[in-house]
Amino acid sequence: MSTVKEAVEVEVPVRTAYNQWTQFEEFPQFMEGVDEITQIDDRHNHWTTKIGGVRREFDTEIVDQLPDERITWRTISGDVQQKGTVRFQRVDDTHTRVELVMDVEPGGVAEKAADMMGTIDRRVKGDMRRFKDFIEHQGGESGGWRGRITPG
Repeated sequence: MSTVKEAVEVEVPVRTAYNQWTQFEEFPQFMEGVDEITQIDDRHNHWTTKIGGVRREFDTEIVDQLPDERITWRTISGDVQQKGTVRFQRVDDTHTRVELVMDVEPGGVAEKAADMMGTIDRRVKGDMRRFKDFIEHQGGESGGWRGRITPG
């Protein structure tokens, strides 16, 4: 399993950054290789990705979510094995540090080769830069979910 870690500072308040990250169905606008995310309920999402010509579908479960602080998830079915946490840290009234830490288990031969070549790490770094551009140029969040999910 590979661990990928990346952080960006975004020029929006912590509430805005957090709210936008809860809009999972909009991830394809800034995440490379993510074709579609369908939010099933408050805890579950269905992902469709296409990376290196390989299409994958999987389901995730949010296991811990605290508004303006963190969202932690894990895969529960499908071709991809991963878990991760995104944390939101207030820098000041108009800046937020967003940190993503993910553990990814490459599935097939192509994914294992991509992992060894650093492709997964580069993709996550690019996704975080695109999130920064997306939220800063959008002028605010497109929505938000303020519910809390506790591990259990």
